Amino acid sequence: MIQLKSVSLRRGTQLLLENANLTLQPGYRLGLVGRNGTGKSSLLALLEGKLAPDTGEVERAGGQRLSTVAQEMDDIDVSAVESVLSGDAEYARIAKAIELAELAEDGMALATLYHDLDAIDGFSARARAARLLDGLGFAPDAIDRPVRSFSGGWRMRINLARALLAPSDIMLLDEPTNHLDLDAVFWLEQWLISYPGSLVVVSHDRDFLDQVCTHIAHIENKALTVYTSNYSGFESMRAERQAQNAAFSAKIERERAHLNAFVDRFRAQASKAKQAQSRIKALARLPILAATHADSSFSFQFKKAPNAPDPLLTMEHINLGYNGNVLLKDIELTVRAGDRIGLLGSNGAGKTTLMRVLGGAERPMSGQLFVSSGVKIGYYAQHQLEQLDPRDTPMSALERIAGRASTQEVRSFLGGFGFVGDRAFEVIEPFSGGEKARLALALLVWQAPNLLLLDEPTNHLDLEMRESLASALQTFEGALVVVSHDRSLIEMVCDGFWRVYAGKVAPFDGDLEDYRRALTEERRAANVINKPNDAVKAAPVVAEKIMPKTAASLDKRLKKRIEEIEHRLSALVHSLQAIDAELADPMLYQNSNPAPLQAKTHQREALAAEHLALEQEWLSLHD
Repeated sequence: MIQLKSVSLRRGTQLLLENANLTLQPGYRLGLVGRNGTGKSSLLALLEGKLAPDTGEVERAGGQRLSTVAQEMDDIDVSAVESVLSGDAEYARIAKAIELAELAEDGMALATLYHDLDAIDGFSARARAARLLDGLGFAPDAIDRPVRSFSGGWRMRINLARALLAPSDIMLLDEPTNHLDLDAVFWLEQWLISYPGSLVVVSHDRDFLDQVCTHIAHIENKALTVYTSNYSGFESMRAERQAQNAAFSAKIERERAHLNAFVDRFRAQASKAKQAQSRIKALARLPILAATHADSSFSFQFKKAPNAPDPLLTMEHINLGYNGNVLLKDIELTVRAGDRIGLLGSNGAGKTTLMRVLGGAERPMSGQLFVSSGVKIGYYAQHQLEQLDPRDTPMSALERIAGRASTQEVRSFLGGFGFVGDRAFEVIEPFSGGEKARLALALLVWQAPNLLLLDEPTNHLDLEMRESLASALQTFEGALVVVSHDRSLIEMVCDGFWRVYAGKVAPFDGDLEDYRRALTEERRAANVINKPNDAVKAAPVVAEKIMPKTAASLDKRLKKRIEEIEHRLSALVHSLQAIDAELADPMLYQNSNPAPLQAKTHQREALAAEHLALEQEWLSLHD
């Protein structure tokens, strides 16, 4: 148990919490929510013991084991699974002692150590670590690759697996879904629901909070308020309280009328598609959201888009991939006027590659992509923030594309995205990721596309801005294709789904609950197939030394190609690190000639594409 008593907390001169009280009881799964900058991460640091309160007390029960996720990981040659195992400090201590006792041929010490290992269920530790990595999206053969070969997002998954494996009574997680795809989010939810200890999690994913949390702690105006419910329950209770305030009533009614109109619009289509049913359920809760976010500083709508042809895009026998390696095969799909499509699939399956081709950033390897005359595409890429000029201000960035719009019109538009007063004239270089994401969305919205391609548009956005984006997409009259791990957004804006899986792209007949069930069944089937391997993974550490290596039986040509790929992957990692260091140099952005920056960006994209293709080939060869 952890208890806060009349705690006040400052960071610098800013008062974040004042007279806060909180009791974290055993078994609580507490979601910590609030606007960006209100002190959620600082409160986590306070609970962890990294910060001390300015006033008040923090009481902790003795002997509690605390687990947190490290935010960084060095370039190390240790394998992913061994890195995860090192998160269990007691297992790591005993394993090291066994290694030393074996060298010393100390039989008595080994007998004691194996007894200790059995007492902590250490013989199954490797199997448990492998299952964690599998749940977080790692291919079976990838778990033995060195940590240094993985990108930053995959390293964060390794760090998360370390925290999940470590024995703990209290777990503190800060945005654990940020680097996960939807498949891994579903798995993590089930793992946390079965976690027997206490959990405190910061997240901007409302559906994740709904599934996982038993309590919500909300930070607002320096006050900490605890609600005994999941996130939806918290919203309802807060909405009722705010609705009693006359200052909010008019805005709430306007928003309710606006949102109910769209409920009616999609209810009329419910008989046409099963997906529309889940969309109506999502829209039905929007009146509550309107009240909850009535005091939001974000309010915007998409401009009226030009009339769209039908169809907008047509793909005929398209193959996608890199350097001659096909990633997605024989795509034959059409985006029609009014389509609202969500792309489903795990990281690395090819969703971003498909979006880049649809957005014109890449060309297909073969086949034809037909874009009808009159289509105006608005493409929001995963790395959209990198395209912003750090020397710009929100005003100058928007005025560059605003044509004859007046200064007041531009300022009013930016105000809807939270850039009010002098903030609209400040250089964006020191802006937070959330502020830059809001600006990138503002630039996209201004251009009035009739086809939106959104690749993880909610990254860096807090809950209030996510809800504003979802509301704006409700009124968008064009077609859209969305990749997102935010289920709330997908449910609100998508009527149909395409699944990117096993080298194919095909319509998925169902909603997100059907998709969750499909993943569960596929995982269960895979576990049955791979069950004999679990016995090998669960064997004592000493047994691993005498087990035959499967690589020895590989064909020599395959082994040679694998070695070539591993050598090239190592070189690519170093090249990507070098380019990232160059792109981080402010001088690169101060050059009036954009060509060097564009060249570096294109070079990085090409290297990253080659890295992904080789990684896929490496996994295929091992399979």
